[in-house]
Amino acid sequence: MDEIFLKYSAEKLRQYESRIEDCLKRLPDEQIWARNSGSQNAIGNLVLHVCGNLGQWILSGVGGAVDTRDRDAEFAARDGLTGAELAARLRDRVEAATKVIVSLDAGRLAEQVRIQKYELTLLEAIYHVVVHFAEHTGQVIFVTKLFSSDDLGFYKHLSQAAHSERIP
Repeated sequence: MDEIFLKYSAEKLRQYESRIEDCLKRLPDEQIWARNSGSQNAIGNLVLHVCGNLGQWILSGVGGAVDTRDRDAEFAARDGLTGAELAARLRDRVEAATKVIVSLDAGRLAEQVRIQKYELTLLEAIYHVVVHFAEHTGQVIFVTKLFSSDDLGFYKHLSQAAHSERIP
């Protein structure tokens, strides 16, 4: 059962990454960095933020790498990276994180770690990251729909007889 959790977690991260990448391809860089007020985050900030979260929680907290995250910089950015550069950064970070997840010895899931100021198990850390990534993916999708007025087609398989997506 533990291996199923690890595999599914990695698959969900890859799925969310591909949806964010699709959104980034649909929008010009100006919209990727657009915000209505200083208290809002642009899509670019959300991408930097999930990259930082994956690094701190999975690569460092679960995988043991050095934590180099600068969380404040994720939200302070106002431009600087194109949609293609953000997509490449996200793809690389998800690939590194999913490698850590799928290679984790399932017997370690109950192991306690400290990430940020939280004491939790490796299972809880992975679960936190998948849920966190899902929340921000939803925000990116919503903003993309606002800017583009497009049906992004992520659930078109539900209206077809054949169910082409394995992961809901």
